[in-house]
Amino acid sequence: MTYSMPNKLMAEFFGTFLLVLGGCGSAVLAAGVPTLGIGFTGVSLAFGLTVLCGAYAFGPISGGHFNPAVSFGLAVAGRFSWKDFLPYVISQVLGACAAAGVIYLVATGKADASIGGFAANGYGEHSPGKYSMEAGVLIETVLTALFLLVILGATESRVPAGFAPIAIGLALTLIHLISIPVTNTSVNPARSTGQALFVGGWAIEQLWVFWAAPLVGGLVGGLLHKSFFAQK
Repeated sequence: MTYSMPNKLMAEFFGTFLLVLGGCGSAVLAAGVPTLGIGFTGVSLAFGLTVLCGAYAFGPISGGHFNPAVSFGLAVAGRFSWKDFLPYVISQVLGACAAAGVIYLVATGKADASIGGFAANGYGEHSPGKYSMEAGVLIETVLTALFLLVILGATESRVPAGFAPIAIGLALTLIHLISIPVTNTSVNPARSTGQALFVGGWAIEQLWVFWAAPLVGGLVGGLLHKSFFAQK
């Protein structure tokens, strides 16, 4: 079945909405709850589960990118049309911002609420572990490149059909387990943008890193797969 572009863009919107609502929502609303908090491990699992569910629900319609860096890497690898890149990115960013808005309304729906860092991405004083900008750029670039290699490899026709979302979801979980202490984990410019808009200030100032590094990582991952691992 062939889906129209509006169908695909709606799928990207809701898939990214689910990713941000599940991942960032768990970080903002559940990670630090006394005695019941899920911590970094729970947040990592939440991100992996959301992309897994989204890939099964919306992947058959749009390809299940939910991430501008993924769309970019797929286009570089020749697996996605460049003419569709910008519409996909716009839908992804809008979905992330809508989910961030829902999280904000819920998070501020109690007495003396404070959103704090609101799961925004940052470096230096705004890194959970106080890591430098250089460390943040490196980890975001490398992990995004590896994420693209997993996505591109898992979706090759030689791989048994239907299992790709599991590998992709587990890969995103692993990525978060590694890098939440460094940058709060982006590897997704749309996810970073939605949270930064509600934090403002420092999050907006540092947002460029969480566009530049994942896009470079997407470029590297796409080129590596196309050069060495693509099915001929």
